[in-house]
Amino acid sequence: MRVTNVRAYHIPTGGVRPVLVEIETDEGITGWGEAAVAYGLGARAAVGMVSDYAPRVIGADPRYPRHVYHHLYDNSFWTKGGGAISFAAISAIDQALWDIKGKAAGMPVYEFFGGSFEPRAQVYANGWNYHCNDAVTWAKAAERPLKDGYRILKSYPLATQQPGRTLTHVQRRMLSPEEFTRAVDRIRNLKDVVGDQAELMIDLSGGLNNDQLLRILDLCEELKVMWVEEPLDAFNLSGLKNLAGRFRFPIAAGERVYTRNGFRNLLETGAIDVVMPDVGNCGGVFELVQIAAMAEAYNARVSPHNCASTLCTAASLQVWAACANAMPLEIYPYLPQSDGYVQVLANAPEGRIKDGYLEVLAEPGLGATVETKRLETYRLFDYRSSN
Repeated sequence: MRVTNVRAYHIPTGGVRPVLVEIETDEGITGWGEAAVAYGLGARAAVGMVSDYAPRVIGADPRYPRHVYHHLYDNSFWTKGGGAISFAAISAIDQALWDIKGKAAGMPVYEFFGGSFEPRAQVYANGWNYHCNDAVTWAKAAERPLKDGYRILKSYPLATQQPGRTLTHVQRRMLSPEEFTRAVDRIRNLKDVVGDQAELMIDLSGGLNNDQLLRILDLCEELKVMWVEEPLDAFNLSGLKNLAGRFRFPIAAGERVYTRNGFRNLLETGAIDVVMPDVGNCGGVFELVQIAAMAEAYNARVSPHNCASTLCTAASLQVWAACANAMPLEIYPYLPQSDGYVQVLANAPEGRIKDGYLEVLAEPGLGATVETKRLETYRLFDYRSSN
Protein backbone atom coordinates (compact mmCIF):
# COMPACT_ATOMS: atom_id res chain seq x y z
CA MET A 1 0.00 0.00 0.00
CA ARG A 2 1.27 3.49 -0.86
CA VAL A 3 0.15 7.07 -0.23
CA THR A 4 -1.06 8.65 -3.46
CA ASN A 5 -2.48 12.01 -2.38
CA VAL A 6 -2.64 14.50 0.51
CA ARG A 7 -5.33 17.13 0.95
CA ALA A 8 -5.87 19.83 3.59
CA TYR A 9 -9.06 21.66 4.57
CA HIS A 10 -9.58 24.86 6.56
CA ILE A 11 -13.07 24.71 8.05
CA PRO A 12 -15.20 27.20 9.99
CA THR A 13 -16.88 25.64 13.02
CA GLY A 14 -18.32 28.64 14.77
CA GLY A 15 -15.65 30.43 16.79
CA VAL A 16 -12.78 28.16 15.72
CA ARG A 17 -11.16 27.16 12.40
CA PRO A 18 -9.78 23.60 12.43
CA VAL A 19 -7.51 22.12 9.78
CA LEU A 20 -8.29 18.60 8.54
CA VAL A 21 -5.93 16.43 6.52
CA GLU A 22 -7.00 13.64 4.17
CA ILE A 23 -4.56 10.99 2.92
CA GLU A 24 -5.44 8.66 0.04
CA THR A 25 -3.83 5.35 -0.85
CA ASP A 26 -3.55 3.19 -3.95
CA GLU A 27 -5.76 0.54 -2.29
CA GLY A 28 -8.72 2.87 -1.86
CA ILE A 29 -8.34 3.34 1.91
CA THR A 30 -8.48 6.96 3.07
CA GLY A 31 -7.33 8.31 6.43
CA TRP A 32 -8.13 11.56 8.24
CA GLY A 33 -6.34 13.63 10.83
CA GLU A 34 -6.56 17.07 12.41
CA ALA A 35 -4.03 19.82 13.03
CA ALA A 36 -5.12 21.25 16.36
CA VAL A 37 -4.57 24.95 15.76
CA ALA A 38 -8.30 25.64 15.55
CA TYR A 39 -8.28 28.69 17.80
CA GLY A 40 -5.86 31.59 17.97
CA LEU A 41 -3.73 32.17 14.87
CA GLY A 42 -1.92 29.68 12.67
CA ALA A 43 -4.52 27.56 10.88
CA ARG A 44 -3.61 28.69 7.37
CA ALA A 45 0.07 28.33 8.23
CA ALA A 46 -0.64 24.73 9.26
CA VAL A 47 -2.19 24.11 5.83
CA GLY A 48 0.98 25.51 4.30
CA MET A 49 3.09 23.22 6.47
CA VAL A 50 1.04 20.21 5.38
CA SER A 51 1.71 21.20 1.76
CA ASP A 52 5.45 21.35 2.52
CA TYR A 53 5.44 17.92 4.14
CA ALA A 54 3.20 16.31 1.50
CA PRO A 55 5.90 15.47 -1.12
CA ARG A 56 7.74 13.47 1.54
CA VAL A 57 4.60 11.54 2.44
CA ILE A 58 3.62 10.64 -1.13
CA GLY A 59 4.76 7.09 -1.90
CA ALA A 60 5.18 6.10 1.75
CA ASP A 61 3.65 2.91 3.13
CA PRO A 62 0.90 4.18 5.47
CA ARG A 63 0.99 0.98 7.51
CA TYR A 64 4.19 2.29 9.11
CA PRO A 65 3.28 5.70 10.55
CA ARG A 66 6.38 5.88 12.74
CA HIS A 67 8.63 5.58 9.70
CA VAL A 68 6.91 8.61 8.18
CA TYR A 69 7.06 10.51 11.47
CA HIS A 70 10.81 10.06 11.79
CA HIS A 71 11.40 10.85 8.14
CA LEU A 72 9.64 14.19 8.63
CA TYR A 73 11.07 14.91 12.06
CA ASP A 74 14.67 14.03 11.26
CA ASN A 75 14.88 15.57 7.81
CA SER A 76 12.86 18.79 7.92
CA PHE A 77 15.47 20.75 9.90
CA TRP A 78 13.09 23.32 11.50
CA THR A 79 10.90 20.56 12.91
CA LYS A 80 13.51 19.72 15.53
CA GLY A 81 12.86 22.26 18.25
CA GLY A 82 9.84 23.39 16.25
CA GLY A 83 6.54 24.63 17.56
CA ALA A 84 2.82 24.58 16.98
CA ILE A 85 2.71 24.86 13.19
CA SER A 86 5.30 22.17 12.43
CA PHE A 87 3.92 19.69 14.91
CA ALA A 88 0.27 20.39 14.16
CA ALA A 89 0.94 19.42 10.54
CA ILE A 90 2.93 16.34 11.50
CA SER A 91 0.25 15.35 14.02
CA ALA A 92 -2.53 15.56 11.43
CA ILE A 93 -0.54 13.47 8.96
CA ASP A 94 0.30 10.95 11.68
CA GLN A 95 -3.36 10.57 12.74
CA ALA A 96 -4.41 10.00 9.13
CA LEU A 97 -1.78 7.29 8.72
CA TRP A 98 -2.88 5.51 11.89
CA ASP A 99 -6.46 5.83 10.67
CA ILE A 100 -5.46 4.04 7.46
CA LYS A 101 -3.48 1.41 9.38
CA GLY A 102 -6.47 0.67 11.61
CA LYS A 103 -8.92 0.51 8.70
CA ALA A 104 -6.59 -1.82 6.77
CA ALA A 105 -6.34 -4.12 9.80
CA GLY A 106 -10.04 -3.83 10.68
CA MET A 107 -9.35 -2.65 14.23
CA PRO A 108 -9.44 0.59 16.26
CA VAL A 109 -6.16 2.45 16.65
CA TYR A 110 -6.02 1.81 20.41
CA GLU A 111 -5.67 -1.94 19.76
CA PHE A 112 -2.18 -1.35 18.33
CA PHE A 113 -1.12 -0.21 21.82
CA GLY A 114 -2.54 -3.13 23.77
CA GLY A 115 -6.24 -2.31 23.74
CA SER A 116 -8.47 0.04 25.70
CA PHE A 117 -7.93 0.28 29.45
CA GLU A 118 -11.53 1.37 30.05
CA PRO A 119 -14.86 0.82 28.25
CA ARG A 120 -15.81 4.48 28.57
CA ALA A 121 -14.15 7.82 29.27
CA GLN A 122 -15.37 10.33 31.79
CA VAL A 123 -15.44 13.72 30.06
CA TYR A 124 -15.41 17.26 31.39
CA ALA A 125 -17.26 20.22 29.93
CA ASN A 126 -15.50 23.32 28.65
CA GLY A 127 -16.81 26.35 26.78
CA TRP A 128 -20.16 26.39 28.60
CA ASN A 129 -19.93 30.08 29.61
CA TYR A 130 -18.05 31.68 26.71
CA HIS A 131 -20.98 34.03 26.10
CA CYS A 132 -20.69 35.60 29.60
CA ASN A 133 -18.45 38.32 30.95
CA ASP A 134 -19.80 39.48 34.32
CA ALA A 135 -19.24 37.43 37.47
CA VAL A 136 -22.85 36.40 38.11
CA THR A 137 -24.11 35.10 34.74
CA TRP A 138 -20.65 33.64 34.10
CA ALA A 139 -21.08 31.41 37.15
CA LYS A 140 -24.79 30.71 36.70
CA ALA A 141 -24.09 29.32 33.21
CA ALA A 142 -22.79 26.22 35.01
CA GLU A 143 -26.37 25.18 35.64
CA ARG A 144 -26.66 23.98 32.04
CA PRO A 145 -23.79 21.42 31.99
CA LEU A 146 -24.81 20.27 35.47
CA LYS A 147 -28.32 19.58 34.18
CA ASP A 148 -26.80 17.73 31.21
CA GLY A 149 -24.95 15.34 33.51
CA TYR A 150 -21.40 16.74 33.53
CA ARG A 151 -19.67 16.35 36.88
CA ILE A 152 -16.44 18.14 36.00
CA LEU A 153 -16.41 21.72 34.66
CA LYS A 154 -13.49 23.76 33.35
CA SER A 155 -13.46 27.53 33.02
CA TYR A 156 -11.28 30.59 32.37
CA PRO A 157 -11.92 33.13 35.14
CA LEU A 158 -9.28 35.56 33.84
CA ALA A 159 -10.52 35.73 30.25
CA THR A 160 -12.88 38.11 28.43
CA GLN A 161 -15.29 37.21 25.66
CA GLN A 162 -15.02 39.37 22.54
CA PRO A 163 -17.92 39.55 20.01
CA GLY A 164 -17.31 37.17 17.12
CA ARG A 165 -14.08 35.83 18.63
CA THR A 166 -12.91 33.25 21.08
CA LEU A 167 -11.64 34.36 24.47
CA THR A 168 -9.12 37.14 25.00
CA HIS A 169 -6.72 36.16 27.76
CA VAL A 170 -4.59 38.29 30.07
CA GLN A 171 -2.37 40.83 28.32
CA ARG A 172 0.95 42.17 29.62
CA ARG A 173 0.82 39.66 32.50
CA MET A 174 -1.60 41.59 34.66
CA LEU A 175 -5.25 42.28 35.32
CA SER A 176 -6.60 45.68 36.24
CA PRO A 177 -7.96 45.92 39.80
CA GLU A 178 -11.48 45.64 38.39
CA GLU A 179 -10.61 42.60 36.28
CA PHE A 180 -8.88 40.90 39.19
CA THR A 181 -11.92 41.45 41.43
CA ARG A 182 -14.12 40.05 38.66
CA ALA A 183 -11.92 36.92 38.43
CA VAL A 184 -12.10 36.30 42.17
CA ASP A 185 -15.86 36.87 42.19
CA ARG A 186 -16.29 34.51 39.25
CA ILE A 187 -14.50 31.67 41.02
CA ARG A 188 -16.34 32.18 44.31
CA ASN A 189 -19.72 32.51 42.59
CA LEU A 190 -19.04 29.40 40.52
CA LYS A 191 -18.30 27.39 43.64
CA ASP A 192 -21.55 28.68 45.17
CA VAL A 193 -23.54 27.60 42.10
CA VAL A 194 -21.89 24.20 41.75
CA GLY A 195 -21.40 23.33 45.40
CA ASP A 196 -20.65 19.62 45.66
CA GLN A 197 -22.42 18.73 42.41
CA ALA A 198 -19.24 18.83 40.32
CA GLU A 199 -15.47 19.27 40.43
CA LEU A 200 -13.99 22.54 39.19
CA MET A 201 -10.95 22.95 36.96
CA ILE A 202 -9.43 26.42 36.69
CA ASP A 203 -7.46 27.29 33.55
CA LEU A 204 -5.24 30.38 33.90
CA SER A 205 -3.69 30.13 30.39
CA GLY A 206 -0.26 31.14 31.66
CA GLY A 207 -1.18 34.78 31.96
CA LEU A 208 -0.52 36.40 35.35
CA ASN A 209 2.37 38.04 37.14
CA ASN A 210 3.49 36.42 40.38
CA ASP A 211 1.65 38.54 42.95
CA GLN A 212 -1.77 38.23 41.29
CA LEU A 213 -1.13 34.58 40.45
CA LEU A 214 -0.39 33.56 44.03
CA ARG A 215 -3.58 35.21 45.29
CA ILE A 216 -5.61 33.28 42.71
CA LEU A 217 -3.84 30.04 43.59
CA ASP A 218 -4.52 30.59 47.29
CA LEU A 219 -8.21 30.95 46.45
CA CYS A 220 -8.12 27.75 44.38
CA GLU A 221 -6.63 25.89 47.32
CA GLU A 222 -9.25 27.32 49.67
CA LEU A 223 -12.05 26.10 47.38
CA LYS A 224 -10.41 22.69 46.78
CA VAL A 225 -10.43 22.82 42.98
CA MET A 226 -9.74 19.64 41.01
CA TRP A 227 -6.73 21.19 39.25
CA VAL A 228 -5.21 24.46 38.06
CA GLU A 229 -4.06 24.50 34.46
CA GLU A 230 -1.21 26.54 32.99
CA PRO A 231 -0.46 28.75 35.97
CA LEU A 232 2.60 30.06 34.11
CA ASP A 233 3.70 30.76 30.56
CA ALA A 234 4.60 27.58 28.66
CA PHE A 235 8.23 28.76 28.39
CA ASN A 236 8.57 29.45 32.13
CA LEU A 237 9.96 26.13 33.35
CA SER A 238 12.00 27.71 36.13
CA GLY A 239 8.85 29.35 37.47
CA LEU A 240 7.15 25.95 37.60
CA LYS A 241 10.00 24.65 39.72
CA ASN A 242 9.24 27.40 42.22
CA LEU A 243 5.60 26.22 42.43
CA ALA A 244 6.46 22.57 43.01
CA GLY A 245 4.91 21.35 46.26
CA ARG A 246 3.45 24.71 47.29
CA PHE A 247 -0.20 23.76 46.79
CA ARG A 248 -2.29 20.67 47.43
CA PHE A 249 -4.23 20.75 44.16
CA PRO A 250 -2.68 19.17 41.03
CA ILE A 251 -1.05 21.41 38.44
CA ALA A 252 -1.79 20.60 34.79
CA ALA A 253 -0.02 21.85 31.66
CA GLY A 254 1.09 20.85 28.20
CA GLU A 255 -1.34 21.93 25.47
CA ARG A 256 1.41 24.16 24.03
CA VAL A 257 4.23 21.63 24.46
CA TYR A 258 5.40 19.31 21.69
CA THR A 259 7.01 15.83 21.57
CA ARG A 260 8.50 13.61 24.26
CA ASN A 261 11.43 15.98 24.53
CA GLY A 262 9.24 18.94 25.40
CA PHE A 263 7.25 16.97 27.96
CA ARG A 264 10.39 15.59 29.56
CA ASN A 265 11.47 19.18 30.23
CA LEU A 266 8.03 19.93 31.65
CA LEU A 267 8.00 16.87 33.93
CA GLU A 268 11.53 17.50 35.17
CA THR A 269 10.35 20.71 36.85
CA GLY A 270 8.73 18.47 39.49
CA ALA A 271 5.63 20.68 39.49
CA ILE A 272 3.40 18.96 36.94
CA ASP A 273 0.90 16.38 38.16
CA VAL A 274 -1.13 16.16 34.92
CA VAL A 275 0.30 16.44 31.41
CA MET A 276 -2.03 17.61 28.64
CA PRO A 277 -0.63 16.66 25.22
CA ASP A 278 -2.91 17.32 22.26
CA VAL A 279 -2.98 14.54 19.66
CA GLY A 280 -3.37 17.30 17.07
CA ASN A 281 -0.15 19.15 17.90
CA CYS A 282 2.14 17.12 20.21
CA GLY A 283 3.41 14.92 17.36
CA GLY A 284 0.48 12.59 16.82
CA VAL A 285 -0.87 9.29 18.06
CA PHE A 286 2.18 7.30 19.11
CA GLU A 287 3.94 10.41 20.38
CA LEU A 288 1.05 11.05 22.78
CA VAL A 289 1.05 7.43 23.97
CA GLN A 290 4.78 7.70 24.63
CA ILE A 291 4.33 11.00 26.48
CA ALA A 292 1.73 9.34 28.72
CA ALA A 293 4.05 6.40 29.40
CA MET A 294 6.87 8.80 30.28
CA ALA A 295 4.52 10.67 32.61
CA GLU A 296 3.95 7.40 34.49
CA ALA A 297 7.65 7.27 35.27
CA TYR A 298 7.29 10.72 36.87
CA ASN A 299 4.22 9.56 38.81
CA ALA A 300 2.05 11.93 36.80
CA ARG A 301 -1.20 11.41 34.91
CA VAL A 302 -2.40 12.43 31.45
CA SER A 303 -5.53 14.24 30.26
CA PRO A 304 -5.38 14.84 26.50
CA HIS A 305 -6.14 18.40 25.51
CA ASN A 306 -9.02 18.55 23.00
CA CYS A 307 -10.31 21.78 21.49
CA ALA A 308 -11.07 21.57 17.78
CA SER A 309 -13.54 19.66 15.60
CA THR A 310 -15.30 16.40 16.40
CA LEU A 311 -12.62 14.56 14.39
CA CYS A 312 -10.08 15.62 17.00
CA THR A 313 -12.39 14.24 19.69
CA ALA A 314 -12.45 10.89 17.88
CA ALA A 315 -8.64 10.82 17.69
CA SER A 316 -8.32 11.98 21.31
CA LEU A 317 -10.59 9.17 22.49
CA GLN A 318 -8.37 6.60 20.75
CA VAL A 319 -5.23 7.76 22.53
CA TRP A 320 -7.08 8.26 25.83
CA ALA A 321 -8.15 4.62 25.69
CA ALA A 322 -4.55 3.49 25.18
CA CYS A 323 -3.19 5.35 28.24
CA ALA A 324 -2.98 3.52 31.56
CA ASN A 325 -2.82 6.77 33.55
CA ALA A 326 -5.60 8.72 31.80
CA MET A 327 -7.74 11.31 33.55
CA PRO A 328 -11.05 12.68 32.16
CA LEU A 329 -11.11 13.90 28.57
CA GLU A 330 -11.92 17.46 27.50
CA ILE A 331 -15.14 18.16 25.57
CA TYR A 332 -16.81 21.33 24.23
CA PRO A 333 -20.41 20.09 24.29
CA TYR A 334 -22.05 23.30 23.09
CA LEU A 335 -19.67 24.32 20.30
CA PRO A 336 -21.95 22.80 17.59
CA GLN A 337 -24.57 25.39 18.52
CA SER A 338 -22.28 28.27 17.48
CA ASP A 339 -23.20 30.39 14.47
CA GLY A 340 -21.59 29.03 11.30
CA TYR A 341 -20.67 25.67 12.81
CA VAL A 342 -19.76 22.94 10.32
CA GLN A 343 -20.11 19.37 11.59
CA VAL A 344 -17.30 17.36 9.98
CA LEU A 345 -18.39 13.89 11.11
CA ALA A 346 -21.49 11.83 10.46
CA ASN A 347 -20.88 10.01 13.77
CA ALA A 348 -19.55 12.70 16.13
CA PRO A 349 -18.46 11.16 19.47
CA GLU A 350 -20.09 14.06 21.33
CA GLY A 351 -23.46 12.64 20.33
CA ARG A 352 -22.77 9.52 22.42
CA ILE A 353 -22.06 11.33 25.68
CA LYS A 354 -24.40 10.24 28.45
CA ASP A 355 -24.25 11.38 32.07
CA GLY A 356 -20.75 12.76 31.55
CA TYR A 357 -19.28 9.60 29.99
CA LEU A 358 -18.27 8.69 26.44
CA GLU A 359 -18.25 5.05 25.38
CA VAL A 360 -15.12 3.68 23.68
CA LEU A 361 -16.24 1.88 20.51
CA ALA A 362 -14.43 -0.72 18.41
CA GLU A 363 -14.82 0.89 14.98
CA PRO A 364 -11.73 0.57 12.69
CA GLY A 365 -9.14 3.31 12.60
CA LEU A 366 -10.11 6.48 14.42
CA GLY A 367 -13.75 5.40 14.26
CA ALA A 368 -14.66 8.62 12.43
CA THR A 369 -16.92 8.90 9.37
CA VAL A 370 -16.06 12.19 7.69
CA GLU A 371 -18.70 14.17 5.77
CA THR A 372 -16.47 14.50 2.71
CA LYS A 373 -18.96 16.25 0.42
CA ARG A 374 -19.64 18.88 3.07
CA LEU A 375 -15.92 19.72 3.23
CA GLU A 376 -15.18 20.14 -0.48
CA THR A 377 -15.63 23.93 -0.51
CA TYR A 378 -13.10 24.29 2.34
CA ARG A 379 -10.22 22.51 0.59
CA LEU A 380 -7.09 24.67 0.44
CA PHE A 381 -4.52 22.12 -0.69
CA ASP A 382 -4.55 19.08 -2.98
CA TYR A 383 -1.16 17.56 -3.80
CA ARG A 384 -2.37 15.78 -6.92
CA SER A 385 -3.92 18.85 -8.51
CA SER A 386 -0.98 21.10 -7.58
CA ASN A 387 1.65 18.88 -9.22
